[in-house]
Amino acid sequence: MKEINKVTVLGIGVLGSQIAYQTAYCDFDVVAYDIGEEALRLAKERVVNLAATYKEQVKGASIDKTDAALKRITYQMDLGLAVAQVDLVIEAVPEKIELKQDIYSRIGKLAPAKAIFATNTSTLLPSDLMGYTGRPDRFLALHFANQIWIRNTAEVMGTGKTDPKVYRTVVEFASAIGMVPIELKKEHPKYLLNSLLSPWLENALELVVDGVAEPETVDKTWRIATGAPMGPFQILDIVGLRTVYNIAAAGNDRQQRQARFLKKNYIDKGKLGPESGQGFYSYTSMK
Repeated sequence: MKEINKVTVLGIGVLGSQIAYQTAYCDFDVVAYDIGEEALRLAKERVVNLAATYKEQVKGASIDKTDAALKRITYQMDLGLAVAQVDLVIEAVPEKIELKQDIYSRIGKLAPAKAIFATNTSTLLPSDLMGYTGRPDRFLALHFANQIWIRNTAEVMGTGKTDPKVYRTVVEFASAIGMVPIELKKEHPKYLLNSLLSPWLENALELVVDGVAEPETVDKTWRIATGAPMGPFQILDIVGLRTVYNIAAAGNDRQQRQARFLKKNYIDKGKLGPESGQGFYSYTSMK
């Protein structure tokens, strides 16, 4: 793609690291930005583990190809340097509006005028953030699903001020990194996937919070009754319990009650999902 060659991913957590690696795997140069040495150390571990996962699970993922992707990623904790020569910024910082507003206020002044900004938020509308970017015509949402190499959807959602050419460029970029672009015609809370998924996950979590059943029982019931390969708590683990907590904590009274349950029983005990080795399920071999 002529318009996009250099990509910066802001926030190299579970999904940010996947976006960075998948983009590099598809031959783009990537800068991975996070706020400190420890965050970058963990990010590098995630990315190396992703290379091993691709070798096992992605067709055609040779050692040469997966290792070449690792070499196309550079790590940076200086925000100015991270966005100095970028064509596309993909923001994947935690789902807290103040954090996102702050980082857009800063990168809007640091990134070149040509740069496109895309948020990976799953709960906020791009119009909630566009006023902080300094370039609303070059800003939109690009929302990925977790386990990007398998669940390869990328929802593209602009605002009334997004330049149609910018929108098309991002759709083409999504295709270029192996995603299936899901084009939304207008802004919509929770986007497309999460509009379908979130109520199901929330209702499942409520059954456990209320003491009706254990997570394993809920999942077993769903799998047997529907033939689905995974139950809601298996999916919640994949999403990551910190992300689930942050979303719930910003929600209605019911969701905040669920957030308190997650914090007490999981977050405070270091049970975050596969990344920590334990969530609703044990992932000891992955820790």
